[in-house]
Amino acid sequence: MTEISRSRSLRFLLFFASVSIQFISGISDDSTSSKNSSKTKSNASSNTGTKVVLILLGLAALGLISFLLFKFWQKKKRDEQYARLLKLFEEDDELEVELGLRD
Repeated sequence: MTEISRSRSLRFLLFFASVSIQFISGISDDSTSSKNSSKTKSNASSNTGTKVVLILLGLAALGLISFLLFKFWQKKKRDEQYARLLKLFEEDDELEVELGLRD
């Protein structure tokens, strides 16, 4: 089951990386079209684009960390429940001897 969640998270990560690359390439300056515009306008739009990409990457990293922590918490809780179940059904030798079911 963990392999399935790992493959899903890897797919999500690859998808996000490909989308991020598209944003970065879309934001980058094309030197032939920006010859007519002034340098200050180009720098301002470049700085804004960089800030937007960094914010998006930060949010994606935060989301990925939250997802991984949630999966870790779920696994820990599932293990605790399984241990409780095993403890519930483990055989108690003293009880069997006391009831005369076993010598």
